[in-house]
Amino acid sequence: MSRLPEPGRARDLAAVAAAAYGAPAADNVVPAPGTQILLPRIASLVPPGRAFVLGPTYQEHARAAAIAGHEVAEVRSFERLAEADLAVLVNPNNPDGRVVSRVQLLELAAKQRAKGGLLVVDEAFMDVGPRSESLAGDVDLGGIVVLRSFGKFFGLAGIRLGFAIAHASVAERLEEELGPWSVAVPALEYGIKALSDVAWQAEMRETLAKAAGRLDQAFARAGVVTTGGTSLFRHVDIHDAADLFRALGRQGILVRSFADRPTQLRCGVPGTEVEWRRLDVALGDWAQDRRPG
Repeated sequence: MSRLPEPGRARDLAAVAAAAYGAPAADNVVPAPGTQILLPRIASLVPPGRAFVLGPTYQEHARAAAIAGHEVAEVRSFERLAEADLAVLVNPNNPDGRVVSRVQLLELAAKQRAKGGLLVVDEAFMDVGPRSESLAGDVDLGGIVVLRSFGKFFGLAGIRLGFAIAHASVAERLEEELGPWSVAVPALEYGIKALSDVAWQAEMRETLAKAAGRLDQAFARAGVVTTGGTSLFRHVDIHDAADLFRALGRQGILVRSFADRPTQLRCGVPGTEVEWRRLDVALGDWAQDRRPG
């Protein structure tokens, strides 16, 4: 394209995103070329100190906090986040779908605010999560930054679009650091169109919920019980996860394994009937092979 983005379109996108995500106003929303670019900038909103990330989860949060000069640790207890200067969690979590309630998060945010700390809640999967637990509407209290990802729910990761939602003064600082024209014209237009289409979003949530249920049933027929996830992905925890990973891989079905959690796998939802049939056959063959005798 031969023209730079119009500043007014970025404001239009912020307004649409505020309405879609439940933020107080457009001034609370910072559009960015994906959330990845925001992570070290958000981690730098507080002076270097202790950063705790509730894990196991997306590892880029820890890396970004370290870039910002924090001493970083992954913790497994939600209560420990209160000890940090920078507290980070993904809600719903990737890969297990764990959800922390809004009540608990607001209590933690109050503790962070009282000592000049910061709570960062990555709601990348909240589009398919319990949206009543979102903190997007509470950012004017201060001490809270919420991240929202566009590409996951809308299936448009290559568009590179994400949002930080924060107190207006914090949002202004982040916008200044990103500079003008940070979001490309196609991303602006796709974002405005998609986030405005409330009917499509409702229909897709229903479609994905049914697909997730179907995936759970497919695993169950193979003797595998899903242990969590969202309607975009499912999580399993079984002793022979490595064997299942290899069996699916031999059929060209890629799932996510974890070197530090060898009993766990994350599986995305198939997109076509052909893919569903391939998965059913692969799971059936694997289940047959593991039966004694």
